[in-house]
Amino acid sequence: MRALILTLVVSAVACGPSNRADNCVGDACRTGTCDPSETRDCYTGHMDTEGVGPCTGGTQMCLPSGVWGNCVGEVVPVGEVCGDNIDNNCNGMTDENVDADGDGYTTCGGDCCDSTNECSDPGKVNPGAFDAPGNGVDDDCNGVIDDTIALCDQNLTSDTTDAMDYAKAIDLCQTATMADLKWGVIDAALTLPDGTGVPDTSSHSIRHKFGTGTMPQGGLSFALLSSGVAASEGDMNPAYHDWVSYTSTKTSGFPADFLAANGGNLPNAPGCPSPSGAGANDPVMLTLHVRVPSNAHSFSIKSNFYSAEFPEFTCTAYNDFFIILLDSTYAGTPSNPADKNLAFYTQPNTTNQYPIGVNLAYGNTGLFTQCVNGATGCAGTHPGTISTCVGSSDLTGTGFDTVNSGECDGSSLEGGATGWLTTTGNVVPGEVITVRIAIWDTSDHLYDSLALVDAFTWSVDAANPGTVIGRTGENQVLNVSRQTGLATPNY
Repeated sequence: MRALILTLVVSAVACGPSNRADNCVGDACRTGTCDPSETRDCYTGHMDTEGVGPCTGGTQMCLPSGVWGNCVGEVVPVGEVCGDNIDNNCNGMTDENVDADGDGYTTCGGDCCDSTNECSDPGKVNPGAFDAPGNGVDDDCNGVIDDTIALCDQNLTSDTTDAMDYAKAIDLCQTATMADLKWGVIDAALTLPDGTGVPDTSSHSIRHKFGTGTMPQGGLSFALLSSGVAASEGDMNPAYHDWVSYTSTKTSGFPADFLAANGGNLPNAPGCPSPSGAGANDPVMLTLHVRVPSNAHSFSIKSNFYSAEFPEFTCTAYNDFFIILLDSTYAGTPSNPADKNLAFYTQPNTTNQYPIGVNLAYGNTGLFTQCVNGATGCAGTHPGTISTCVGSSDLTGTGFDTVNSGECDGSSLEGGATGWLTTTGNVVPGEVITVRIAIWDTSDHLYDSLALVDAFTWSVDAANPGTVIGRTGENQVLNVSRQTGLATPNY
């Protein structure tokens, strides 16, 4: 009798601690939210649209796992298809050409979500948006959820002088015009940093790799901008040239707005000598005019800066410059830098701010990582050491890996690099921005530098503008609702 009572108790408890009858189906436990083969009416569209126009409910069946299956037979609101005499979005009107969400796109102009009947946030969904990955929404109204733009950098000529090819190389694939409302590159130009003239044809190229192992961060190619020749050992069109001597004698003014915002002087790493000379030597600049997607609040771009000025000319006046200038109407918080240059680094736990350049290697900032640890600055007035190098694989086969033993110490190489950095800036949805990416020799024409540029990416979130190691970095991407109160980076 005791055994029988124990069996009954165990059987009851097995269907749930509450011993409720609805936890059991016959002698078995209910494992889901419904009984297998049970059916019910269903409708997953906005509640006010059922029975309006073609919208109608369907039927769900309980699956063997005890959870409800798909709503079969339902018709839910979709974007209005003008001219078919059907109320596709089930709002009680047929073929209406309106902009109910005020995003600048009408139902007949391709807006697939003009009201909450069709999606939860209609103001962010239209043909001018980019398709934000992983949100389950067809942001750009092209009929496909969470798709990405097809590659556009697989058949580019290495020595092209077409600036639009360089936009493609950094993964800005979509184009636009001033007359339309979709996002994309409106135009591009290769010039000197003051916006005039034509750069040396060897100063820029598009490659599938740099050296033997540094590969693109997005797509199949990246852009190379150099104060020397944009090539590694063995490359052609243009062909490799050593990083110490020089092939170009071109000089231009510095970007006027950038210089003026810094009091007429180039900004420099704390404690290091100021650059000398009145011009940018052996320079090149890529300028892009881009309409921002209607749902984007920031962008990021990756770069890898190399310099033959390392290690011996670290913390000298020969701090070759690499800048990424952003012209935007953004006036929120965190603010973009006052001098427009996003390619700067704030050393953690300090107020020290460094423009991207070889002087990053002074004081162990941690942002110059592809190098050999040892003595630095031996050719200048600020000798020091670096211990933040983590490897030199990005230098292999580039010419920067040439052994230069004894230049500063027995382990010296021809140069060093930062490794891949991520730079971000804030933008206003739908505005036309100007992005200027430039590099030049400072104070002389010798000992060249180079930057790899790739992986331009939009984000629906605001950012903390500046440059960090890798993809995200501490506090790099912020939710728009958490912007207020963060420190604003300025030189």
